[in-house]
Amino acid sequence: MSDRSPAPVTVPANGDTLTPYDRSHFVTYLKLLDAAAMGADWKETARTVLSLDPHIDPDAARRSYDAHLARARWMTQTGYRQLLK
Repeated sequence: MSDRSPAPVTVPANGDTLTPYDRSHFVTYLKLLDAAAMGADWKETARTVLSLDPHIDPDAARRSYDAHLARARWMTQTGYRQLLK
């Protein structure tokens, strides 16, 4: 597995099925989870992990950050089980 993920989309899938996007963004999800666990500012995380500029469109950057972080958390709680099949 590469240590770099492809560029993230604005909002990842939010269903109950592991997607190719999820598989290709493991590193992105891990970085988001690490940043959240360390209490990093969401704006800095959006800028460095998701390559979004929260000063240009703060609402869109926040939605993308929240959606990606939620998906990362879903992966740790539920989604990973699909990898074991």
